[in-house]
Amino acid sequence: MTEHTDGTSIVVGVDGSEPSMAALRWAAEQATVLHTDLVAVHAWEPATNGHAPYATVPAEPTPTQQHERAAQVLAATVREALGPRTADAVLRIVVEGPPARVLLQQARGALLLALGRKAHGNFGLPSVGPVGRECLRHATVPVVTVPIADRPQESAEAVNSPSLAGSCVP
Repeated sequence: MTEHTDGTSIVVGVDGSEPSMAALRWAAEQATVLHTDLVAVHAWEPATNGHAPYATVPAEPTPTQQHERAAQVLAATVREALGPRTADAVLRIVVEGPPARVLLQQARGALLLALGRKAHGNFGLPSVGPVGRECLRHATVPVVTVPIADRPQESAEAVNSPSLAGSCVP
């Protein structure tokens, strides 16, 4: 596997989730400010059927089809997070392998590695998943974990409910 960084890029892990889109948006802003390249990396692993050896095997996608699907996920996520015009400037890399290992290899020599995370975990601590923990533990470059924005807990229905009418203080 080849690293695609030259010391002047920001690498961001992208898996299609909201936290990875937040990391991608943050990394794009930093790449603009620092006049550097942005590299979006999506790691995928082959699907296994998980059936007993004597069970009939259902039709599964081929590795080529799985790779194409991974590339589609990456392209759609980049386009959704950054818009179609900005998305064209992002180097997109799809690699087969365990996500932490792929991200660490692709980030070797980069300015930094950006990863998404949920805003809060248990006990108010940052929520970093297993891939993020592995990257934080073994990275040779700075790792930034970008939280998703907190969303308001109450809905418009709750705010407009009759039981709350007149409860606002002028």
